[in-house]
Amino acid sequence: MSSSKAARQLQVASPVPADIDIAHSVEPLHISEIAKELNLSPDHYDLYGKYKAKVLLSVIDELEGSTDGYYVVVGGITPTPLGEGKSTTTVGLCQALGAFLDKKVVTCLRQPSQGPTFGIKGGAAGGGYSQVIPMDEFNLHLTGDIHAITAANNLLAAAIDTRIFHESTQSDKALLNRLCPPNKEGKRCFGDIMFRRLKKLGISKTRPEDLTPQEVKKFARLDIDPDSITWRRVMDVNDRFLRKITIGQGSEEKGMVRETGFDISVASEIMAVLALTTSLADMRERLGKMVIGNSKAGDPITADDLGVGGALTVLMKDAINPTLMQTLEGTPVLVHAGPFANIAHGNSSIVADKIALKLVGPGGFVVTEAGFGADIGTEKFMNIKCRYSGLTPQCAVIVATIRALKMHGGGPEVVAGKSLDRAYLTENVALVEAGCVNLARHILNTKAYSVNVVVAVNKFSTDTEAELNAVRNAALAAGAYDAVICTHHAHGGKGAVDLGISVQRACENVTQPLRFLYPLDIGIKEKIEAIAKSYGASGVEFSEQAEKQIEMYSRQGFSGLPICMAKTQYSFSHNASEKGAPSGFILPIRDVRASIGAGFIYPLVGTMSTMPGLPTRPCFYDIDLDTATGKVIGLS
Repeated sequence: MSSSKAARQLQVASPVPADIDIAHSVEPLHISEIAKELNLSPDHYDLYGKYKAKVLLSVIDELEGSTDGYYVVVGGITPTPLGEGKSTTTVGLCQALGAFLDKKVVTCLRQPSQGPTFGIKGGAAGGGYSQVIPMDEFNLHLTGDIHAITAANNLLAAAIDTRIFHESTQSDKALLNRLCPPNKEGKRCFGDIMFRRLKKLGISKTRPEDLTPQEVKKFARLDIDPDSITWRRVMDVNDRFLRKITIGQGSEEKGMVRETGFDISVASEIMAVLALTTSLADMRERLGKMVIGNSKAGDPITADDLGVGGALTVLMKDAINPTLMQTLEGTPVLVHAGPFANIAHGNSSIVADKIALKLVGPGGFVVTEAGFGADIGTEKFMNIKCRYSGLTPQCAVIVATIRALKMHGGGPEVVAGKSLDRAYLTENVALVEAGCVNLARHILNTKAYSVNVVVAVNKFSTDTEAELNAVRNAALAAGAYDAVICTHHAHGGKGAVDLGISVQRACENVTQPLRFLYPLDIGIKEKIEAIAKSYGASGVEFSEQAEKQIEMYSRQGFSGLPICMAKTQYSFSHNASEKGAPSGFILPIRDVRASIGAGFIYPLVGTMSTMPGLPTRPCFYDIDLDTATGKVIGLS
């Protein structure tokens, strides 16, 4: 066991108890002890109770000249609806590195949405003896970042409809006079934020009264086309009945009725901005650049055009600081941002990774998780996140399970909430071998970025030696640096020591610089086609709407952005039922949208829901409070 003061010995039980029971069985260390292990002084963080602290961005500046540690990303094979344990593996690997291999390590995870926590999936703190604690605090409000995003998102939504309303009832002159009211001396002047719009319009005048009637109209009247508005309201709850709503039905809104809807908060572009920003100043610029729709003349309208970019930054000023927590074995965790993985880019924040890499230093490890399969999370990690961060990973872990490989080999459908078919509980080496085509393609795709690939097989009690050997052999044959059987769910860090050793070797022996899948200076279509090819597609079919949007974004000057594919996580293709490694299909692009502030174009492959619904029996049936102890029960 490590000499680290914070690391603690786990007492494991068999069979493995419920996640919440394990979480409650370990008394967390005061977060100041975890901070001390990272050489953080009390000036470097703000406490949020005993077990959470916000780490301040000033740490990056203070450690600017110091050398980074090793950078590891954890992705997975194409998952079943049950998930294959990427978060659990990420945590288990870090517990092994920190508590057993005596390495300085930080785990960087996304903050989970409360939608899945109360819906189908449950929490996302890892599982078994590889968890982040306190898991109830991790899975619920944490330090309020998602609530800040919700407030900022909805302030912008309110600003959009209010501006349309006021423009419909006032002349250009009246709009200007209200936008620039007289000060105490009786003089009208522009607010600071208004100079951003004036500059965009090419107007260099500094006094409202000097504007010509034509300039007054250009400045004061945004003339938003209601049909072009892409900005929706959000809340952090799965509520299918808010997917499509009508607003403006009050008598005082004077018939300003339009159809819109709610997304879940983690689908907000503001969440993606938080995850991809590199500093407070960068976040201010990104929030101001967010495009909410177009004018009737076809020009993009931004949050700064609406005068709200500064206010959004104020609402987000604390959310930009990552939250420090701990694993069951006392190793540090930075929790920050939680963008959707199948719609946005599905990775935790750049600032958390940057802080962590400086804190662990040379020979230390930062392990971050990328959402869903490597075709989605790892691809976006490389081509979007690493582009904006300038950081280079040395190793990519791909998590696989016998269960998922059997499904890809032609096994029966796996459905959340239903008992697994017998095929998944008894030995069938042929089925596993057939399914390894999925793993092989993920290995091939990930190796193309010039990182060493280590396969982590998350072992279940029903897996047999022959099945596990089949996966290991297939992984090595496909070009993996190593393939390791892991039991971290049942044994904590001890069950991932071999994985830790392999990851260390993989990091130490990387030989080439990071290579992206596509350059930024080619067209939007060419970038989409490059990603589709990695899925196994033989071509791409663009709908009329997609063609129209691509032409518009190119005209507006946004064609140099990276691509963030919005597609199902359950297949390489657009068809969720196509398992294994499908090839030769045509990938249909239904629509193309843009998150300009976050900095990516996102093509829609099929129909993607941005507001999940609740099942017949949601997870909330099991969640309650023990009023005698104040402890949460039933959280999974």
